Amino acid sequence: MSLLKIGFLSLFVFVLAGCQGGLPADQESPKVGLLVPETINDQVWGTKGYRGLLSIQSKYDLDVYYKEDVESEAAIKQAVVEYASKGVTLLFGHGNQYTEVFNEIASTYPDIQFISFNGQATEVNTTSLQFEGRAMGFFGGMVAAAESETRRIGVLAAFDWQPEVTGFVEGAAYEAEDVEVFVEYVENWDDEEKALQQLDTLLAKQVDVVYPAGDGFNVPVIEEVKERGLYVIGYVSDQSDLGEATVLTSTIQQVDQLYELVADKYLEGELEGGNPTFDFQDGVISLGAFSPNVGEEVRSRVEEEIQKFIDSGELPK
Repeated sequence: MSLLKIGFLSLFVFVLAGCQGGLPADQESPKVGLLVPETINDQVWGTKGYRGLLSIQSKYDLDVYYKEDVESEAAIKQAVVEYASKGVTLLFGHGNQYTEVFNEIASTYPDIQFISFNGQATEVNTTSLQFEGRAMGFFGGMVAAAESETRRIGVLAAFDWQPEVTGFVEGAAYEAEDVEVFVEYVENWDDEEKALQQLDTLLAKQVDVVYPAGDGFNVPVIEEVKERGLYVIGYVSDQSDLGEATVLTSTIQQVDQLYELVADKYLEGELEGGNPTFDFQDGVISLGAFSPNVGEEVRSRVEEEIQKFIDSGELPK
């Protein structure tokens, strides 16, 4: 899930020195590991995982380790062997490609709690964290529909199962019944070339707002849309820094905060295996900064609907 292939060699494990943290002095400090499929320098998904690891390190004064470019089954298993030898007991696999391997090897490493994302954990010491994407997509769709002048908006989705895409279409329809939504599927998180080709398909349909729902290709898509003088809804990170006139808002997954929340539960002895879900109510999903091009009336209405959702757990109909 990355755009930049710069940074550190995946053949080495890097250890980060601890800072002052919050563990009781008489409690032995666990060690925390992180595996990322590509790089921590992509400024999107991988970077968020790394920041989450740093948050844990800073808060609890722990030894933490990370390895990049760990994606194949063999590479994952080898990394776990290395981490187990170092005494790692809390291990994050930063993506859903880790879930099945973690399930397979969990019984061999009963002292490690294995964490992954958006998969189906099946063992007592495997946990797969689920971001509930539908609501963030819904509110992003509201903003897109409110600001579209052509009444045509587009989605560049990575896969057809993404709940944020379903939510985006629903939110756009809720905001404006006359808005058409066109969806193209890249079938990959990282295929920039295909995403840009499908962007041309969307733009040929006169869409003026695009939701690039793939963190490995959204930055080049945003840059291209910016060149055309059109608008986007950012994805995963607050992407207003790519152009506040272009990025109307962003649908954000606060991965670093979720890492810290998981560490809190682990250190309190409350982290269980399974597939817990997280949404706006947990403070780990939000909308990003609004562009100055988004009117105050639209901002207020969307913020009001978000608060209603936080209070009730129900999206508007």
